[in-house]
Amino acid sequence: MSFWGKTVYGLNIVFSALLLLACIVPYTKSASFAFLSLTVPLLVFLNIFFVLYWSIVSKKKVWLSFSVLVIGYFSLGSFLFFNESEATKSKDDLKIMSFNVQGFNELNSINEPNLGEEIVDFIKRENPDIICIQEFSRVWYKKLRQYPYFSQTPYTTRRSIQGIFSKYPIIGEGSLDFPDTWNNAIYVDIKYKEDTLRVYNLHLESLKVRPGSLKRERSDRLLGRLRNSFAKQQEQADLIRKHMKKVDYKKIVCADMNTTQYSYAYHEVKQDMEDTFEKKGSGYGRTINFWKFPLRIDFILTDPGIHILSHKNYDVHLSDHEPIMAALKIESDK
Repeated sequence: MSFWGKTVYGLNIVFSALLLLACIVPYTKSASFAFLSLTVPLLVFLNIFFVLYWSIVSKKKVWLSFSVLVIGYFSLGSFLFFNESEATKSKDDLKIMSFNVQGFNELNSINEPNLGEEIVDFIKRENPDIICIQEFSRVWYKKLRQYPYFSQTPYTTRRSIQGIFSKYPIIGEGSLDFPDTWNNAIYVDIKYKEDTLRVYNLHLESLKVRPGSLKRERSDRLLGRLRNSFAKQQEQADLIRKHMKKVDYKKIVCADMNTTQYSYAYHEVKQDMEDTFEKKGSGYGRTINFWKFPLRIDFILTDPGIHILSHKNYDVHLSDHEPIMAALKIESDK
């Protein structure tokens, strides 16, 4: 084998091994390799490249990446979906939206005047029955008067603010305050027709990585901060799942998890729940660009007894996150 062939095959072995390690990440509570959950699509594309390359140059070497891709598919699932939504009837269906609004751009993170008003106009136009907002700002509460029922992170927690607006009565509410962090989660019990629904709004630990600081920061410090963030996400997911186990009625989770569907945190929260994008979404499902790399880190999860009619990813550029919305059909248990 030539020097070039040995080099390419050596890289093939490295990227195949990394994809195999990534297959373990969702099932292992370890922060050391959790960063691989962010790289799964890239690792898949690289291994597809090696399959195509070796199919032309040396068919015997195709099997390494091909075998790893098969293992990855059955361990992690696909990241591309081509589902069709079902026809919906607005009178009978429940539309729920999840949107990290980045404080309605009060800190001018995006150089766009009146962006907060544009976010409000967007919500009013799409008109979900329930909307879970991460990184909410209390001063914008009155802008959404179309919703008679509202719950938010309590003032006393001194945490980042999440909000839930509903057209249906909120009959119970609470907050989950994660230790040693600014992030938190809230939940409400909503009277929907003859049933009670538990709706969670989660904002898990941020990775605290800004593209502008990458060139200035030492790699060991960057990796250390990522490990710390992933460890906190894992602990937060355990706390949420423990809380959810105590609830007997149907549950819906809206979440900015700050991590992908290939992570332990997502796997722990989801368990037997359904991901609305995987059931009725289409395409890649990007909700944020991380270092200009598209990722899906915002989710709507539902209990198995809830029928998912549609899922929509928006491309509106009103925040660093894109909103998502699902239409659900919930049959009464009574």
